Amino acid sequence: MKHRHLIAAVAVAAAAALTLAGCSGGSSGSSFQDSTPSDLSGTVSFWHFFSDREAKVIQSVVDDFEKKYPKIKVDVHAGQDDEKLQKAIATGSKVDVGLSYSTDIVGNFCTNGAFRSLNKVIARDHVDMSQFSDTVKSYTEFKGNRCAMPMLADTYGLYYNKKLLQAAGFTAPPKTLSELESMADKLTTLNPDGSIKTLGFNPTMGWYENSAAHYGPAAGAEWLKADGTSAISSSPGWKELIQWQKAYVDKIGWDKLNAFTSGLGQEFSADNAFQTGQVAMNMDGEYRTAFIDDQAKGLDYGTAPFPTADDHTDLYGGGYITGNIIGISKGSKQPELAWTLLKYLTTDTGAVVKLANGLKNVPTTKDALASPNLEVSPQYKTFLDIASNKHVMTTPASPLGAGYQNSFQDWWNKYQSQGGDIDAGLKSVDKQINDALALSKGP
Repeated sequence: MKHRHLIAAVAVAAAAALTLAGCSGGSSGSSFQDSTPSDLSGTVSFWHFFSDREAKVIQSVVDDFEKKYPKIKVDVHAGQDDEKLQKAIATGSKVDVGLSYSTDIVGNFCTNGAFRSLNKVIARDHVDMSQFSDTVKSYTEFKGNRCAMPMLADTYGLYYNKKLLQAAGFTAPPKTLSELESMADKLTTLNPDGSIKTLGFNPTMGWYENSAAHYGPAAGAEWLKADGTSAISSSPGWKELIQWQKAYVDKIGWDKLNAFTSGLGQEFSADNAFQTGQVAMNMDGEYRTAFIDDQAKGLDYGTAPFPTADDHTDLYGGGYITGNIIGISKGSKQPELAWTLLKYLTTDTGAVVKLANGLKNVPTTKDALASPNLEVSPQYKTFLDIASNKHVMTTPASPLGAGYQNSFQDWWNKYQSQGGDIDAGLKSVDKQINDALALSKGP
């Protein structure tokens, strides 16, 4: 799973544009039955974004489903990113079950009905929702309408190169941002011309997984108020994180950082800078363990929760969580078949464990997390612990989708190089978000 906010933002924006344009799709689909069907047969279409090795993992679990339900055939459409999925739903293409890598679509999809409400069938079939954590449940519903179910999760923490840390005299990873900075300074080496050879930690916002959403839990920063309006300027954690990040960028040098990062490999290639040893410590998700196993087998590394702000050490052990969400298209002609598949992929312990083992994402049910069949390396276990920590945080659902995050991220990306009045800047972000929210509600 590769949760990429910028890609998700494009997809959310595309879906919103299609909705505003009136592309509500073809005829509405069939309805759920009042009682659980005893005999199901037919073909159900399943769209997901995975490709290559990961698509094979998904297919293996679909094969298991077809063995359990021999009268149901699953027509799998792999490699369908969020933008393609959302356009297909909006324009009435045959989509029964859709898997998205963006929790940000929930507010929009639950509101406009692109994904059907699952409240009725969850109650009808007595699905035990207590098997999911409150945080996971929060990003699959909007204002009481559950239009999606969680299917694996991403949690984010710190990756560190054990060999490089030991060479610099460190025996444990940092737990606070000041420790992260001081350790990174000692881990950074320079070429004879003064350019960076090895970087201890890259604080550049927008690089790899460095995003506001992933940093926010380090200071308990809040996104939205109870009424859905922006809390960014009034939540002190954001200013604290921005000031630390900006000062660190300035200390290293903006131009020097840019020159270094321009020569680094792509995030999801074998030349990932952490995997090649060019960056000693890095923010990343649990899925990186699978990439390292595949692309950098000899790398001696460890994982830990991401450091917290110095005055928020009580939050250590938590972090950011998000995940895949799966729903049933409003135009599905086979909603009962779709629900049977969706329920299997999200609540069957064997299926969830097999998906987690193959994709190296975090299981989203308590039984799967406790299963003896779950393959858990020391590096991977860190992320299971983060997911179950009481201080784990996520980004709240909003009618704006990822819009409120993008407004803030765009401002922060500029601020790190240009500076300016931070208080005025955060208030301007509030205004931009609140104006967009008012516009989404209409007159």
